Amino acid sequence: MSGNEVLPYAAFIAIAAMAAATYFTRVVGFWMMGHVPITPRMHRMLDALPGSVVAAIILPVVAKNGMPALLAVVAVIAVMVVRRNDFVAIGIGLAVAALSRAAGL
Repeated sequence: MSGNEVLPYAAFIAIAAMAAATYFTRVVGFWMMGHVPITPRMHRMLDALPGSVVAAIILPVVAKNGMPALLAVVAVIAVMVVRRNDFVAIGIGLAVAALSRAAGL
């Protein structure tokens, strides 16, 4: 008896369960924040949260990949400060990472 015969829809059940869990966490988060007073301090914290999440995702990548990743991040930050265009910043960041790897950094 193979695994498919025991539970033929296991993948669909797993996907549905994860979708339900994701939906549940979002709904509960909105419900909980409805009961929290938004003070100026809380507003500043919520404004800083997206940048904190991005830093938490990017810094381990930079630590693992070294100089090419660091140069790409610096290039993306520079483009975002000057142009404020996400698409251009990502393109330039990818180009800087590729060129720095090709240069042997």
